[in-house]
Amino acid sequence: MDRLSKRFFAGPTLEVARRLLGVRLCSCVGGVEVVGRIVEVEAYGPVGDEASHAARGPTKRTQVMFREAGCCYVYFIYGNHFCVNVVTEKQGLGAAVLIRALEPLRGVQEMQARRRIDGLFGLSNGPGKLCEALGIDAKLNGEDLITSERIWLSPGRRRLSERVVDSPRIGITKATHLPWRLYLSPNPHVSQRNRDVAAVHLT
Repeated sequence: MDRLSKRFFAGPTLEVARRLLGVRLCSCVGGVEVVGRIVEVEAYGPVGDEASHAARGPTKRTQVMFREAGCCYVYFIYGNHFCVNVVTEKQGLGAAVLIRALEPLRGVQEMQARRRIDGLFGLSNGPGKLCEALGIDAKLNGEDLITSERIWLSPGRRRLSERVVDSPRIGITKATHLPWRLYLSPNPHVSQRNRDVAAVHLT
């Protein structure tokens, strides 16, 4: 399967976030390949983004965010699930895109077994859910998405029927006004849809 190049990730975070919609996130954990199509993301920019983990500079937890574009940043949250991010922009800036939801494509039975549920809906429509479905945990933190044999991104695209909705990010208390959560509409695997789509930006 083809992979995205480092050049893809090196641009401004919000632009990379938009380009990631439709791209395929792939993992191979325990010898099983699982693939999902990215349908929802959140951008966390460099200097000035108070909601970003990198806002206070590099720490033991966030140092991966300051590496070269194309690194995988995985963190543990609320004491019960992992979240996976794609590092963007120039080394040292501290920016990333959180993958929020996937449309299951391949390895669905493995995803269901890991999540202990049947069906497709609810399988990967949230950052913690998709990490569990793809077997993503702290062991993948810092992986190079261009060369890794365990986690990578492959080219994909939006469908003609899909539009990008820009809306505020979810589950944060700072910089809540920024419309940096992007998702594909209509898509049933998005974690949360805006009721008043007319009030947000569609492209």
